[in-house]
Amino acid sequence: MPEIFPERVRALLDELDARSAKAISTAAALLLDTVEADGIVHVAGSGHSLALVFETFYRAGGLALVRPMWDPAVLPLPDALRSTRAERQEGLGRTVVQAASPAPPDVAVVFSTSGRNPYPVEIAQECAALGVPVIAVTSPKASIRAAARTETMLADHATVVIDTTVPPGDVVHPAGAPRTAAVSTILASYAWSRLLADLDDLAAERGVEPPRWVSANVPGGDAVNRGLLERYRHRIPELTGAAEVLSSFHRQAGPQ
Repeated sequence: MPEIFPERVRALLDELDARSAKAISTAAALLLDTVEADGIVHVAGSGHSLALVFETFYRAGGLALVRPMWDPAVLPLPDALRSTRAERQEGLGRTVVQAASPAPPDVAVVFSTSGRNPYPVEIAQECAALGVPVIAVTSPKASIRAAARTETMLADHATVVIDTTVPPGDVVHPAGAPRTAAVSTILASYAWSRLLADLDDLAAERGVEPPRWVSANVPGGDAVNRGLLERYRHRIPELTGAAEVLSSFHRQAGPQ
């Protein structure tokens, strides 16, 4: 009997656990070092990998010290074709890192299934050059089969590589000739949630309480989140819209 979609996803999740358990544990330790040193977790992705940036930022149960590191041009919603051009544009990733100015004890997390477009590769490369550890959430087997638009891959610049096990082309159904049912978001989201779980266990061992967002839909959530907003609003301008205002100012006051 042909393998059905739920079985294929469960098999890939098991493969991710087997391949990346150690890497996720190492990444959790890097994140906790940043938490203890009062640093910032800079998170990047482009195209549909931005879904993972959304998953990390301002999310119930998520770390409050996460800052999205991105350029609006890589968001598909207002202009899908522009987003594809942007992630293939040389120099944009470097510009994004320069604007965010990460520095130790910060850490960077870069999501990219293929890891072969200039945008995520440059972000990882620039962060590493600044002494900022890079956690790459990517699929080496997808990278090998992807179009080579850069001399190196995202994984080449990473301190830790979390293998999401996403197959080349992303789709997995039907099993014999896959053409639909992409799994990259499912697998990368799971990897991030498992990373947070490992971080929580390690933090408990060290007696550390990471700053976490609480759902606004539970009693007391708004009060907890107000305190976190006050603590991080000046270091993470995206929390209050200040980043959009600053970006607009730079566009208007740019080179004449």
